[in-house]
Amino acid sequence: MLRDSFGRVATDLRVSLTDKCNLRCTYCMPPEGLDWLPTAQLLTADEIVRLVRVGVERLGITEVRYTGGEPLLRRELVDIVTRTTALEPRPQVLLTTNGIGLARVAEPLARAGLDRVNVSLDTLDPATFKRLAHRDRHADVIEGLAAADAAGLRPVKVNAVLMRGVNDHEAVPLLRFCLAQGYELRFIEQMPLDAQHGWTREGMITADEILERLSSAFDLAPDDLEQRGSAPAERFLVDGGPARVGVIGSVTRPFCGACDRVRLTADGQVRNCLFATEESDLKSAMRAGASDDDLAARWIAAVSRKRAGHGIDDPSFLQPSRPMSAIGG
Repeated sequence: MLRDSFGRVATDLRVSLTDKCNLRCTYCMPPEGLDWLPTAQLLTADEIVRLVRVGVERLGITEVRYTGGEPLLRRELVDIVTRTTALEPRPQVLLTTNGIGLARVAEPLARAGLDRVNVSLDTLDPATFKRLAHRDRHADVIEGLAAADAAGLRPVKVNAVLMRGVNDHEAVPLLRFCLAQGYELRFIEQMPLDAQHGWTREGMITADEILERLSSAFDLAPDDLEQRGSAPAERFLVDGGPARVGVIGSVTRPFCGACDRVRLTADGQVRNCLFATEESDLKSAMRAGASDDDLAARWIAAVSRKRAGHGIDDPSFLQPSRPMSAIGG
């Protein structure tokens, strides 16, 4: 198993398929974009599936989430999902996306065995969306959500980041929208993972603030805490249930002690945390002829060095050099 020195076992693998994205969300990257990884440095589809297979068959991975950048930009996505769902034991296979293009591939992804999707949507206002993402694609995201629901990729989950003075007044409208559509909403605290390194604690809308805003319009009751396990979201029943809303307080309510996640970047690096400053290279070893046993051993060694927590509150904390788009969510 992928066990660290604190006894945590990684069973949830987040795999970035590309660092490229077709949006320029202000909390992730500058309007002009970034220097993308050269194609030769990216894992091929065969290499991705091989590493995922090693994780599933040899190391106890039970959940695989494909991310980016924007994973829908990866041409082989449907094939990668098909091959992943064919593994034994079959892992749960999920996708995190910005939703642009999802309307076109939701049905093929469902046929490939994808279990469900998380779609990012920070605002219901097209003008605010354009201001945040520097692209006029709000309608495409709404269409993608509907297509995912129609394809049976349920529960469709919506990820939203609130930013002070930008969209923080939309907490209640976003939840009303998701309740009406049957989507499950997750609010996520803005994290220090922007390429511009412009994040500040003062500018972040905290979990407490999010809950305060929601409580002005809804009756929120904590869901069964025993069922949370390693899930990042604190879930709350809305107006008695069964609908729920989640709040991921990565900064102010860290859940590092129960973390069961490990990440694989698009260029084949193992990362133990979004905020890690160290990586372990599997791609070079694989391309040099490493066996599955050797890759598994390297992966085990990498996870064994996982730190106790992300350390954002520590005076020595350094924001990772890679932004979110290059790490994978």
